[in-house]
Amino acid sequence: MGKPIYVEIAIRAPLEDLWRLTQSPDLHRRWDLRFTRIAYLPRPDPAEPQRFLYETRIGFGLAVSGEGETVGDRDLADGTRSSALRFWSADAKSLIRQGSGYWKYVPEGAATRFRTRYDYTPRFGVPGRWLDALVFRPLLGWATAWSFDRLRRWLEDGLEPETARRHALIHAVARAALAVVWIYQGLVPKLLAPERGELAILRATGLFAGREGPILALLGLAEVGLGLVMLARPAWRWPFAVTLLVLPGFGLGALLAVPASFLGPFNPASLILATAALALIGWWASDDVVSARHCRRHPHVGVA
Repeated sequence: MGKPIYVEIAIRAPLEDLWRLTQSPDLHRRWDLRFTRIAYLPRPDPAEPQRFLYETRIGFGLAVSGEGETVGDRDLADGTRSSALRFWSADAKSLIRQGSGYWKYVPEGAATRFRTRYDYTPRFGVPGRWLDALVFRPLLGWATAWSFDRLRRWLEDGLEPETARRHALIHAVARAALAVVWIYQGLVPKLLAPERGELAILRATGLFAGREGPILALLGLAEVGLGLVMLARPAWRWPFAVTLLVLPGFGLGALLAVPASFLGPFNPASLILATAALALIGWWASDDVVSARHCRRHPHVGVA
């Protein structure tokens, strides 16, 4: 096994409400990104572990399935509650062979601290272990943390999990599209092909006599950097604000320098309007974006 996955978050909600949303299969699958379907199997003897089936769609009509069982639920004198489980998969598409873990619920006044720790054995030998360490385990840890924050928003703010997912997709698409625009505009017309128009526009302003080349290169690097920041730091909102602040200046500069450029089929006006719309969408969607960064990913000292 590799390094265990640990995720912890404080949720301003009673323990019983959190327990209901995490222990009911129909509710659990709504907020947990790792599962598409969870179904309890019949349990003739209440003393036996609760068996369940799970399934996760991986795209292209394919799904990975597995089984598990809850091996113990317990309430302690201090009000803490925990649920331990084992899981395994005979599906040849599953990187996970078998594993185990726990959920723990710790009351803290009006809030509940919710934490999980789990580990598993990957299949496919050495290639599987490398794939797990480099790609799958970090992705699974992120999905767990993102799901915990989606659960938090559901309980604290009433933000339905499906709505949270839509907001996240809108934010991601707007951010990625805006990042591509900035990277392209900085790299191609300013750094790779400045003589095709951008240099002429800068010269026409008359603001940087004799220094247009270096200034244009700096602008290109700044635009590429802004695009890369948008991709690397999705939680940062200031790149959207910077976009909205600088676009009018770019438009005014192009209008004063080369007015005829606004009459072309692909002109500054259409580009600026589309870019501003993406920035506004990204800014507004940021208010309700679920984020894995709201979770603690390493246990406190003394926490197993």
